[in-house]
Amino acid sequence: MGILDGKVALITGAGQGIGRGIALALAKEGVAIAVAGRTEAKLDKTVAKIEAIGGTAIPVRCDVSVASDIEAAVARTVAELGGVDVLVNNANDCKPGALLDADDAEFEKSFSTGPLATLRTMRACHPHMKARGGGSIINLVTSAAVRWDASNYGVYGSIKEGMRSLTRAAACEWGVDNIRVNSVAPHALSPGLKWWMDNNPEEAAEFVASIPMGRVGDPEADIGRAVVFLVSEDSRYLTGATIPLDGGQSRWG
Repeated sequence: MGILDGKVALITGAGQGIGRGIALALAKEGVAIAVAGRTEAKLDKTVAKIEAIGGTAIPVRCDVSVASDIEAAVARTVAELGGVDVLVNNANDCKPGALLDADDAEFEKSFSTGPLATLRTMRACHPHMKARGGGSIINLVTSAAVRWDASNYGVYGSIKEGMRSLTRAAACEWGVDNIRVNSVAPHALSPGLKWWMDNNPEEAAEFVASIPMGRVGDPEADIGRAVVFLVSEDSRYLTGATIPLDGGQSRWG
């Protein structure tokens, strides 16, 4: 038996990388997973991996920049899996870059898949969590927002800090409904990070050397297992917090 048997989770961006790692970790503890994302082939692959370990999962096509997609994803999760106990806001389309190179349209797109999508998914899941006696929400943010040198991370950091602000507000407003809301700031070997490391070996070596534990995290074993703890009863009194899952690299004030 898993420690989260009977729970249902909606995870955005679960077709690959960190989202898939979190999905697998939760599924191994008995959580039924709504695997949400834009690319059906990737969703189907994650679902197949979950079913291969005896878990339950459904693919849910969802572009988080589209309000109606979010509403439909939540509705389908409830209809097919029975409710929503866990929400993981992982999907976000935002890339680092210098402020003078920032494009207004790209910034607006990043905002729509970041803070706005986070607000919409949380708001859509709230009544279903409340009806089931509570729930847990995890928003993925970044330690880049608190780097000593924020060069090239202004737009990216601002998007993620917007999500972190929503985390804190939701935790304060919804604690009375027994809904806990926390953020995690991970380093893990996502496809995007792997591509960057493969194509920038010298910078990648410096990056890894700056991590006290000397390695980049594993999406399932390092990030997913931490999320299991955060949504379980073992952390029932923890809410409104930001948890760095980066091997000790960042120092949050």
